[in-house]
Amino acid sequence: MSSTLVVVCPHCSTANRVPAGRLSEHPTCGKCKAGLFTGHPVELDDASFDRHIKRNDIPVVVDFWAPWCGPCRMMAPAFAQAAHQLEPHFRLAKLNTEEAQEIAARFGIRSIPTLVIFRNGREIARQAGAMDTGNLVRWITAQG
Repeated sequence: MSSTLVVVCPHCSTANRVPAGRLSEHPTCGKCKAGLFTGHPVELDDASFDRHIKRNDIPVVVDFWAPWCGPCRMMAPAFAQAAHQLEPHFRLAKLNTEEAQEIAARFGIRSIPTLVIFRNGREIARQAGAMDTGNLVRWITAQG
């Protein structure tokens, strides 16, 4: 018997049940028909943050960043590469702390970039500071 996982669509935020053994087979959203895994970080906002963090059965790695932050901009390509390498086992997402100040405050984000890994709606790991792709992938997989 195959277990199923809930994966939130990066396009319409609908929760989808996917057999665990089929995660690598390019599953699509039952509502909008778009791919559930794009190989790119998901842009979160006030409206979508809690749904992605609480409903996804795969760990969600959130990059708390701001547009004025030089290290954040420097790390963005590495974070995108890590998303490409780590999906479908991890969902990588970005949250602009300038636009979602309440969420940043709720999680005590005091420096950026800060990466937080959530599993089943709970924070399991946190790392402040920019990293290259190799270090990102190593740190994330070590937590997973």
